[in-house]
Amino acid sequence: MPAAVTPFLMFEGQAQQAMEFYTRILPDSRILNVERYGPDGPGPEGTIMLASMSLRGQTVLVSDSFISHPFTFTPSFSLFVTCEDEAEIERLTGDLGEDGKTLMPLDNYGFSQRFAWVQDRFGVSWQLNLP
Repeated sequence: MPAAVTPFLMFEGQAQQAMEFYTRILPDSRILNVERYGPDGPGPEGTIMLASMSLRGQTVLVSDSFISHPFTFTPSFSLFVTCEDEAEIERLTGDLGEDGKTLMPLDNYGFSQRFAWVQDRFGVSWQLNLP
């Protein structure tokens, strides 16, 4: 069996909140597995060492880094969601953009019926498309 390529999102203490948010707003999504740091570390007890979630069938790995890095998420890497209908793209644009940033507002850009690009409150970038 070939090795898988899986998106991996590194947070600094917000992995649990991000997973709960994503699996709540994206239908057919769920948290699959969570491994936490224990009292002997190396990360703060209870933070996520490694977890996985399924976002509409796509496995995504997450962790809480206990090491502070001079970088975070960048919009040049994003999660691309094909929406079912107008109501879904509007809802996801609102939910994911709340307390985040709009990179491209919901509109018809010619390459699809409706498209939006937002960066959520955790810094993760999402492209939302209604073909």
